[in-house]
Amino acid sequence: MRQSKVFITGAVLTLLIVSCIKRFDPAIDSKSVEKYIVTGEVIKGDSIQHINISTTASISLPWYKYYIPVTNCNVMIVDNKGNSYYAKNVQNGNYECYIPDSMITTGTAFKVDIYMAYQSGDEFKYMSIVSDYDTITDCPDVDSVYYQIEELSSLDPSYAPKGIRFYCDLNAQNFNCRNFRFEVTETWEYKAKLAPTRKVCWTTSMIKDIYLLSTNKLAVNKFEGYPFHFVDNYSSQRLIFGYSLLIKQYSLSPAAYQYWEKLKVNYADQGGLYEKQPLKIKGNMHNLSDTTQQVLGFFGASTLKSKRIFVKSVAGLPNLYINCEIPLPPDKPNPECFDCLLSGGTTVKPAFWPY
Repeated sequence: MRQSKVFITGAVLTLLIVSCIKRFDPAIDSKSVEKYIVTGEVIKGDSIQHINISTTASISLPWYKYYIPVTNCNVMIVDNKGNSYYAKNVQNGNYECYIPDSMITTGTAFKVDIYMAYQSGDEFKYMSIVSDYDTITDCPDVDSVYYQIEELSSLDPSYAPKGIRFYCDLNAQNFNCRNFRFEVTETWEYKAKLAPTRKVCWTTSMIKDIYLLSTNKLAVNKFEGYPFHFVDNYSSQRLIFGYSLLIKQYSLSPAAYQYWEKLKVNYADQGGLYEKQPLKIKGNMHNLSDTTQQVLGFFGASTLKSKRIFVKSVAGLPNLYINCEIPLPPDKPNPECFDCLLSGGTTVKPAFWPY
């Protein structure tokens, strides 16, 4: 009898808990959901300048439909000296513009003007979106890029990954710019051990972290040992057959640095649902046709300097990556062991590859 009461009590509690779970659909007006997003910049060091235009999507859409490109816009890059440069619609919301490098000089400011027509009900409306001017700042060469062998801390004492962490030094003592952003792109060679053909491939991938450095609070415009990502010989073949790292160093205006700093905070690990909420990121874009509708994104101007290094056979670094060992029946080898293209790379050797 007592067991029956316990069972009934448990069943009732379960029903109560389940009945309390309801779908929550917040009432969000269309202006809060559908916002235009404009990103791009004029870069001294690149001959082709890029602008991307898209809109945000409803939270009810699946994740793979979040990107909604905006095409057929009239896009113009304008400098503060009266020069205008038309940007051509390439595809998928991407626009490209050629500006001679001789016109992209330190102290020159650039903005983007966007004009578009869209249908609202039975009529066509027009929208004008502009950015603030952003000024080209000077940028030193990448001083040095190097790595150090490190051992990551781990809660499991039997597993303490040993690998290399990359670093960069900055020496801008003879430059006015104090704010910098880095993009890090890695390329590595890998092999499909059991492949009769298509055995050797290369993969290129951009590290998705946002790397920012400001020397505003330093007495000297110089910094040593800025850390990047960590690579080991446990999780992949990246350091076994050859590895290359490309560092792109961008100078930033104070406004651009503040924007990227907010992005970095917003896209960092936010913790649980009730932890710190994402920041409302205000860029330098404005909707002149409807000032109540916010436009997201930032259009900037910067100078680019880059440096590439190569790594192979790091002394003192153990190679514990298991590459396509033939398993015992009934297990079967990974199909990627028979065709390196199945891992997402290419069989075309990069032009810069030295090995």
